[in-house]
Amino acid sequence: MSPRPRTVSDEEILAAAGAVVARLGPTRFTLAHVAKEVGLSPATLVQRFGTKRGLLLALARSGVEGVKECFAAVRGAHRSPLAALLSAATEMTRHVKSPEELANFLSFLQVDLSDAEFHRLSLENSKRIHAGYGALLDEAVASGEIAPCDTKALARAVGAVAGGSLLGWAIHRDGPAEKWVRADLATLLDPYRAGGPVRARRRSR
Repeated sequence: MSPRPRTVSDEEILAAAGAVVARLGPTRFTLAHVAKEVGLSPATLVQRFGTKRGLLLALARSGVEGVKECFAAVRGAHRSPLAALLSAATEMTRHVKSPEELANFLSFLQVDLSDAEFHRLSLENSKRIHAGYGALLDEAVASGEIAPCDTKALARAVGAVAGGSLLGWAIHRDGPAEKWVRADLATLLDPYRAGGPVRARRRSR
């Protein structure tokens, strides 16, 4: 006798879990909340993920696995590698609908920093994102969009500015999050653009 087909995929459950975490945070949400979101019983989620921790680990793992796909999508959507970089660096702003949701995601970060298994996934996620930024910056240098520079160091700075700027937006709450973060990224990247101060200094030498 063949097993019954799954009516809801793991991907759909993880998407629902992400939405619930955004609303409630990782400590307040329960398997029952996620089950209700996707129309399944909590027992079904226990069968697939074991525990709430198991579901959160699966959610974190899916984030790591989705980094390459995310960068491929933004690169395919933009002719300019620098435009693709800005799109990738502001990706989080399109998932955070309010400062309260950002606070809930930051609660997940607390788990990432205090639990070794979650931290391993968080670290790998960060490394892949920095590598993605670096690859786009390498393309931008090769195409002449930005001046030759240490793209590995600049990629790390892009990650730092993007994350810190999102926190700044949550405090100031001045306009859309994406516009706020893009403005800070422009302050970082504009000196590297073709003909900007970085290139002018190199020519003067």
